[in-house]
Amino acid sequence: MTKIVVDGIEVDVPPEFTLLQACEQAGAEIPRFCFHERLSIAGNCRMCLVELKGSPKPVASCAWGVRDCRPGPNGEPPQVSTKSPMVRKAREGVMEFLLINHPLDCPICDQGGECDLQDQAMAYGVDSSRFQENKRAVEDKYLGVLVKTSMNRCIQCTRCVRFATEVAGVPELGAIGRGEDMEITTYLEQALTSELQGNVVDLCPVGALTSKPYAFTARPWELAKTQSIDVMDAVGSAIRVDTRGREVMRILPRLNEDVNEEWISDKTRHVVDGLRVQRLDQPYVRENGRLRPASWSEAFRAIAAKIDTTGPGRIGAIAGDLASVEEMFALKELLGGLGSKNLDCRQDGSALDPALGRGTYLFNPTIAGIETAGALLIVGADPRREAAVLNARIRKRWRAGPFPIGLIGPRLDLTYPVQYLGAGPDTLSELAAGTGDFAAILKNAERPMLLLGSGATARPDGAAVASLAAKAAVGLGCVEDGWNGFAVLHTAASRVGGLDIGFVPGQGGLKTAEMIGFGTLDVLVLLGADEVEVAPETFVVYIGTHGDRGAHRADVILPGAAYTEKSGLWVNTEGRIQMGLRAGFPPGDAREDWAILRALSDVLGRRLPWDSLAQLRTMLFKAHPHLQRIDRIEPASADDVHRLASRGGTVGEAAFAPLVTDFYLTNPIARASAVMAECSALAHGAGALRAAE
Repeated sequence: MTKIVVDGIEVDVPPEFTLLQACEQAGAEIPRFCFHERLSIAGNCRMCLVELKGSPKPVASCAWGVRDCRPGPNGEPPQVSTKSPMVRKAREGVMEFLLINHPLDCPICDQGGECDLQDQAMAYGVDSSRFQENKRAVEDKYLGVLVKTSMNRCIQCTRCVRFATEVAGVPELGAIGRGEDMEITTYLEQALTSELQGNVVDLCPVGALTSKPYAFTARPWELAKTQSIDVMDAVGSAIRVDTRGREVMRILPRLNEDVNEEWISDKTRHVVDGLRVQRLDQPYVRENGRLRPASWSEAFRAIAAKIDTTGPGRIGAIAGDLASVEEMFALKELLGGLGSKNLDCRQDGSALDPALGRGTYLFNPTIAGIETAGALLIVGADPRREAAVLNARIRKRWRAGPFPIGLIGPRLDLTYPVQYLGAGPDTLSELAAGTGDFAAILKNAERPMLLLGSGATARPDGAAVASLAAKAAVGLGCVEDGWNGFAVLHTAASRVGGLDIGFVPGQGGLKTAEMIGFGTLDVLVLLGADEVEVAPETFVVYIGTHGDRGAHRADVILPGAAYTEKSGLWVNTEGRIQMGLRAGFPPGDAREDWAILRALSDVLGRRLPWDSLAQLRTMLFKAHPHLQRIDRIEPASADDVHRLASRGGTVGEAAFAPLVTDFYLTNPIARASAVMAECSALAHGAGALRAAE
């Protein structure tokens, strides 16, 4: 530790700290534009100037290390002043320079009310300028569907350039020109392709980069802000949902160091318009081949009439990818009351079995644990499209130092270099046997990881592949005392929660593929399950939010609530229990899913024993106590992985195929979003989608 005196306060800080970090530890406020804790140091805005005793001029505190400070003549600790007249004059000068070319766009700028330049101009600026020259003009750039540019406002802090290069790993932004002619642009004047590009809007300290779909929509002080959880993938990113009245206006990231840091994917951020359109707002019943609007009582009576003439073995239920734990628990209890064991939360056909223990289906090393891993083997997964934020964490670990990464599956661009090992289970078998160069790398690495994706488990031989992967993990040293590097990456927000509560077939029950087959069931309940094709003679009850595939196939539609319209629990891929809070209310006659099931149980004569969400959660926590530990991970036993490894099975020869083929259109909300449709078309090269500026 090194002693340093900041504004008369002596503090002990690590020698690798910058002056800016040391000053903040002492309680001083240091303004900045270019500096960001998660990006490399640029040192080009000069707003963070401080006075260092002995230095002839102010120093940039973001780029000056504590270890570079000279002690006093008698060995006194270095002294820094953040409030001296020199510092005040320097900051006023810097602000004056920054505002030379900045336009007076505040009344029409979407950054208004959240602008760092506004805030710091108020705190550190002066009320007049000595410059009378014309302001420079810069042509706005086309960056794609999501990011709107007003480059006259740009102060060349280069945060966006550093983010695209370092965090996103898609170096498409850069600076051209010098001095007054410097401009931030894409190198080839084309749209950005990163799945994380929307984060540059949060990073921009002025209004140069703003959200294109959100342009001129609302002001921040008009919005009610609700903390919630993202369900677009299984990462469980912390988000803030901003609403005006009943309408969700935008979604922003919240800080969560253990999960998403402060980033979210573009699908998480811009799926907002999908919450407004194609919504189911009243029940429907199919008569004479056509759906007609109905009352709740009519819909319930139609379901009861069918179930009353159906045996328990001919009734089943499938939970979709966005379902919360409470509604899955309610549906499981309802089917149990009807005597049915045909239920499944794995609509993709994944072969993971909760009977073998939680360690067989969790991301055991945790998302934050990626940063401590020494090597990584990716099997049948595409982290960039299945979990974009988690992929950024892998890239962060790769940038921190030597981190060999092997890939088994299709060839992919994952934003970091990988050693391509093979396409299918035969390569995994060789590794499990300990042969090959990469097997030696994993064995010699400290805390190696094996990441198993849904592309490997959601296939007919998925159970055998999972067992083979577990065998490889054990044999290659990924599972040992104090470290469980067997990591299962899910693609659905509901998957781990469903497995935790046992929303899988009971003894003699049918799996998803069997339930949707011809002649196996008479009644099938789809709880937001839109990724399955049900045989035509099955009576389908669909509980969901959008007029998607499930609703088109349904015989009775019961309108539910989207994830922003209900309070619910979700368990992310690493087993972290998370709670999303209600930010708005469902449209029309739509109701929360658990309440629909409770009302339906009355009509079916199998009354569920709760009348409120609190009572439901009391029973849920009694049955599954670990679910009440919000924002905590209940560690799984490494014995589970050994048990899975010993299971064995015959694996096929087919190569692993990616489960997510279109990052932007993976669920009903995303498919209802016009913004996501544009992004998808742009990503797949469907024409030059240049917006009319």
